[in-house]
Amino acid sequence: MGDRPFRCPVSRADAMPERMQPATIKLQQVAQRWRMLAERRRDHFFWLYESGRWNRYYSDHAFLDAMRQAIAAADRWAAIAPTPEELAEAAKVAA
Repeated sequence: MGDRPFRCPVSRADAMPERMQPATIKLQQVAQRWRMLAERRRDHFFWLYESGRWNRYYSDHAFLDAMRQAIAAADRWAAIAPTPEELAEAAKVAA
C-alpha cells in the first residue's frame, strides 16, 4: 500500500453524474476548508519558530515533533484537496 502513488479521494464534480455533482461540490469545499486549516496550523508553527516564542510552550524535541506533524498534515491535505489551479497545472503536465 505504501508503494502505490497517492490519488486524490475527492472526485471532481465534472467527472460525476449530474445528480451527484452538488454533493461532490460540498465535499470539495469541506476538503478545501480542512486544507486551509492545516496550512494555517503549519504557518503558525513557522511563526513560532521565527519569533522564538516556541521556547515558552515546547521543549526542543516536542516542538520539532509537533512541527513535523503540522507540515505532514498540510502536505497530505494539499494532496487530498488540490486547488483548481493545481489541478489545471497537473492536467497540463499530464498532457
